[in-house]
Amino acid sequence: MEQRNWLQRIFGNLFARRTGLSQVKVMAGYTPIFTPWGERPYEADVVRAAVDAIARNAAKLRAKHVRRVNGEIVHVKNSDIERVLSLRPNPKMSAYDLLYKLVTTLMMDNNAWAYPVWEGGRLVAVYPVNCVSAELLEDSAGTLYVKFYFMEGGTVVLPYSDVIHLRRHYYNNDLLGEPNRPINATLSAIHTTNEGLAQAVKTSTALRGILKFQGMLKESDMEAQRQRFVKEYLTVSNSGGIAATDAKADYIPLNTEPKMVNAAQMKELRDAVFRYFGVNENIVMGNYTEDQWTAFYESTIEPLAVQMSLEFTSKIFSDREIGHGNEIIFEANRLQYASVSTKLGLVQLVDRGIMTPNQLAEVFNLPPVPGGDVPIRRLDTRPVDETDDLDDLEAVEGGGDNATTETQGEG
Repeated sequence: MEQRNWLQRIFGNLFARRTGLSQVKVMAGYTPIFTPWGERPYEADVVRAAVDAIARNAAKLRAKHVRRVNGEIVHVKNSDIERVLSLRPNPKMSAYDLLYKLVTTLMMDNNAWAYPVWEGGRLVAVYPVNCVSAELLEDSAGTLYVKFYFMEGGTVVLPYSDVIHLRRHYYNNDLLGEPNRPINATLSAIHTTNEGLAQAVKTSTALRGILKFQGMLKESDMEAQRQRFVKEYLTVSNSGGIAATDAKADYIPLNTEPKMVNAAQMKELRDAVFRYFGVNENIVMGNYTEDQWTAFYESTIEPLAVQMSLEFTSKIFSDREIGHGNEIIFEANRLQYASVSTKLGLVQLVDRGIMTPNQLAEVFNLPPVPGGDVPIRRLDTRPVDETDDLDDLEAVEGGGDNATTETQGEG
């Protein structure tokens, strides 16, 4: 009941049952129903490590409300939408938490959902939809809806145009991402290997030999002899490592050598999982170089930023607002991960107007300076279409008498 009340507060009267809806017919013949990846793969350490490496870095992306005006991108200051998306999307989550959960869900299920909440025409919250399955439906007019099924038994039907939907491995199904079945065999092999390692440890302490008695003994006598042999020869107190028996018994050792996957094979299994998710061991361990980080960002994080930018823009703004250039972009200061030498090389971009002083300060994790948001440019650079007098150009460059005269005059 608590789950249903929470959903009721979020979705309001949309929790009511809609009628007259039918399942969407997709061209590829696939059923438009999403179900999470089964058998709890997130419990596997290698999967969780890979997914966490992606999610914790993608969660550092910052949502920004911008507007394209005459070919230029203008940051919309004091935007309520940006405040919600970049600070506290809902009472239960920070912006980092929301992105982390969405990206984790996307990696695990290849579909992730979020629902924007509006009050009085203003965006007040964005909630991730943590469902156990989802079904795409349509009405007689062809309008799409998505029906979510929740763990506590509740359901809700929402217009698809109101739901933020992220997809991964988008191929056969017209509306949903593909399941993660291709990696199941590798995960099964890793699980079997881990189980084999645990069993090998147990085997090393199990049966190690047979004590064969000459003649017939009562069961109680055999047990007494076995206990004595174990106590005297198969304990750490037997520092000599040698056992002695008389003619009444023979000790036959059992050489049990459990077969284990070697380190190279185990690494290949783990790397197969990392490749599937688009990471490598250095990224997972945080032991990456500048070039490795750049490759990871461009191949894994940046596509997520592009997908989220397009989907959030489409579902948050109306067609009219989009027509006026409104967009949501997710960006990260990639240069914060650059080496010191690379950062120092950026200094020359400031006096050419490419970066502002405060943008460079952010790269070095320094506080902003007054007036640092205004681009600056060296005086010996100018647009190519300017047709100033050559003498003036030489004066600016300090190459003529005019420069001396102007300098003196300024003094």
